[in-house]
Amino acid sequence: MTGSLQGIKVLDLSRILGGPLCGQILGDHGADVLKVEPPQGDDTRTWGPPFRDGVASYYYGLNRNKRIQFLDLSTPEGQQRVRELIAEADVVLENFKIGTMEKWGIGYEQMQREFPQIIWCRVSGFGVDGPLGALPGYDAAVQAMAGLMSVNGEPNGDPLRVGLPVVDMVTGMNAVIGVLLALHERGRSGQGQLINASLYDSGLSLLHPHAANWFMNGKVPQRTGNAHPNIYPYDVVATGTTPIFLAVGNDRQFKLLCEHIGRPTLSEETSFATAGQRSTNRVELKALLEASLAKYDGVILADELMAIGVPAAPVLNVEQALEAPHTQHSEMVVQMGEYRGLGAPVKLSRTPATYRHAPLSEGKEFLPREDR
Repeated sequence: MTGSLQGIKVLDLSRILGGPLCGQILGDHGADVLKVEPPQGDDTRTWGPPFRDGVASYYYGLNRNKRIQFLDLSTPEGQQRVRELIAEADVVLENFKIGTMEKWGIGYEQMQREFPQIIWCRVSGFGVDGPLGALPGYDAAVQAMAGLMSVNGEPNGDPLRVGLPVVDMVTGMNAVIGVLLALHERGRSGQGQLINASLYDSGLSLLHPHAANWFMNGKVPQRTGNAHPNIYPYDVVATGTTPIFLAVGNDRQFKLLCEHIGRPTLSEETSFATAGQRSTNRVELKALLEASLAKYDGVILADELMAIGVPAAPVLNVEQALEAPHTQHSEMVVQMGEYRGLGAPVKLSRTPATYRHAPLSEGKEFLPREDR
């Protein structure tokens, strides 16, 4: 076993998405992750179709590099076994309803007195206290409450949920950051600590640049479709074939774009000469660009623009993205037997991520220290 977290034992008591994603990332980077599920299994085993052997793809996407043990934590036997596992662990991940583990006698404060070195990561909807403290939280509901839906969608359309569980996923990533920070600090102090990673706080943290704009001008941000609220052309534009996304961030890139599509004087016009003017006059600019791009093949044009330093990309579907040559080159699709999943996005030169256990690998114990 290799990885930057080799030797770290993680007890994953979480379910659904945020906590399990955190555990998978830690496992990818070498941690020994033992996931405890209730006798009926994690709820996401049923979140399909599609299914393989009765288990949904949703579960497969979040639970690799873990070994699974089934325990009923509401029973004295389950609680005693978890105490034994906590005694062996460096990190505990959990997302039970606030107060549940305390009721069972295995909450953080109770366990911390016995195991002061334990790092305990609690994933919750809204944290422990405050007006919404201890209430359950769900990705889409937090997208609505945190303002994300209000800025997502077409200008004349309704607020729209982001098409993936972005709040749950960023909460899982924030949990990873918290665990790594706490492990680093424990190296100095020898003490563990409690990490709170809430969906609500994570959802609010995604509001850039809308929050920054509101802090400065007091104007409530509005939906802008695919377009960036501050810069232009930073938008999906039509071509003769596949639509492309232009991500033009400065005057030099805009000049290169105009020259490449045969409109060299466009970048010199007063209405489009600066980033601020292009953003203000975006409706007129988009119409002019799409008129010029109608004769181009979108995929070829995007490649040409990237080659000359203009950020651009064809708008692909999920299948096309996962089968793209650069996806394969970046090892972003992992295969172990029948299992396929997304690879680790962070590449370390000496201690890269490894893929050792496909989802559903059973294991009663942590690995012995000497075997790690």
